[in-house]
Amino acid sequence: MDFIRVLSCLSLLLAAAVGQHPKPCVVPPLMSGGMSIMAANGLIMSTGTISYDAFGQRMRIRNYGLAGNQTFAVEQLMLFKEKVYYEIEWSKFSCKKKALDTTFIPIQVPSDAKLMGHAILGSSSSWGMGVLVNTWYGDLPLNGRYTSVFTETGCIPLTFTVYTPASGWTIISTFNWVVGTTNPMDYTPPFFCAMAKLEETETPDTVITALESLAMKTKKEE
Repeated sequence: MDFIRVLSCLSLLLAAAVGQHPKPCVVPPLMSGGMSIMAANGLIMSTGTISYDAFGQRMRIRNYGLAGNQTFAVEQLMLFKEKVYYEIEWSKFSCKKKALDTTFIPIQVPSDAKLMGHAILGSSSSWGMGVLVNTWYGDLPLNGRYTSVFTETGCIPLTFTVYTPASGWTIISTFNWVVGTTNPMDYTPPFFCAMAKLEETETPDTVITALESLAMKTKKEE
């Protein structure tokens, strides 16, 4: 009888341990906040805002930053269901429509992500002085790797770092998240995008290469 009780206790402890092991979490379906980006090995640095709609699989990024010696203000509206994104410049009423690879979205935790570990951002000495976060990592095509940090409570994205031999390092940091949609019109292309035709490319852009294209575009215009 005692042996059975011991086995039962061990089973309960094992089940509790498995239940406490973090699994890839799911972010809130509607969010908006601020962000900063460093891409193309530091060639492009920007700050701006981001809106995300998991229901409609859409994201809008407003970039205000520096690429090389040039400043820029460009928006990118990414429509993952349609596998396209729009690059919008209001100062020129310019709109470009490009193909988008939707296999990887940095604002989400991939289902095959591996847990690197836990950490406290701030301090654990007293309540309210720190935030418990989980760091995830995984592989990307073409010998790339990524790490991403999400809060344990709420699965709020904080930072995303990716490296590929072709593109170098890209770091995205987010902050001031608000759960919900502050402006539903964020996901509607402006009127001057109606005539934009899909540009032909050998391979679709990913979210990362789409951000890096801003740097390359500005460098060509110098």
